[in-house]
Amino acid sequence: MRVLITGGSGFVGQRLCQRLTEAGHRVQVVSRDPESARGRLPDTVDIRRSALDFVDAPPDVLVNLAGEPIAAKRWSHDQKEKLIDSRLNATRELVGLCEQLQQTDTRVPRVMVSGSAMGYYGDQGDREVTEKTPPHDEFAHRLCRRWEEAALEAEAFGVRVALLRTGLVLDQGGGSLAKMLPPFRLGLGGRFGSGRQYMPWIHREDLVRAILFLIERDELEGAFNGSAPHPVTNAEFTRALAGQLKRPAIFPVPAIVLQTAFGEMARLLLTGADMRPARLLEAGFEFRFETLEEALADILA
Repeated sequence: MRVLITGGSGFVGQRLCQRLTEAGHRVQVVSRDPESARGRLPDTVDIRRSALDFVDAPPDVLVNLAGEPIAAKRWSHDQKEKLIDSRLNATRELVGLCEQLQQTDTRVPRVMVSGSAMGYYGDQGDREVTEKTPPHDEFAHRLCRRWEEAALEAEAFGVRVALLRTGLVLDQGGGSLAKMLPPFRLGLGGRFGSGRQYMPWIHREDLVRAILFLIERDELEGAFNGSAPHPVTNAEFTRALAGQLKRPAIFPVPAIVLQTAFGEMARLLLTGADMRPARLLEAGFEFRFETLEEALADILA
């Protein structure tokens, strides 16, 4: 099959491209910087600047992973607009491709797996969160809601849409661990604030497998929580990571320090959701890394 990916040169996208290529599929990637992307992707990947450039090579599947990193900068008004626009523009391009293909009587993609995030739920305290849990209204929720609404517009063209609300993605070479490991290796790690906030997480391999699972299962649509079955609190995450590295974790970061440094963005570090992958489990998806200890042992081996 032919798979078109936005965000294909990112942390998750690179591994997805690798797995699809190894399985013999034809991979297409949208990148604003094709030359840079070529250095990170298999040689056979077809890289173009816009999803609309693939009208002459219509994909069977769309995977939407594009978006400005949400925790890269303080949330100024302009940065919030960038976070929203980067997601909406990439998603609307994919929907526009579906519309153009339909107008020319060309086969439209059969499915779009579109990224979202645990931020959809906002701060949920310590209650268990499934795909049915009402969200808490805050910026992260509104961002994810608009992103999902844009993706669902593809349904008007006969495209099945699956929304994947991911937790923290863990693996070597990037993602959440890239920033955590240096201080923890030096024994300078510690919890954020009280440490009671939940941190849903998922091994990158399981996230890529979940994307492929949603592509293959024609009956699966709507929202799915992309996180391991056993989320942990920030304090538990801190202890597990320090334990794997055989280092102490005795330097907590007070909430006021994070709030002063990051402003509203500090909510990503100080609040969370006990998010469970109820619908993936009900559909029969099997995680290779169910517990944080298993995941960290594999990643840090």
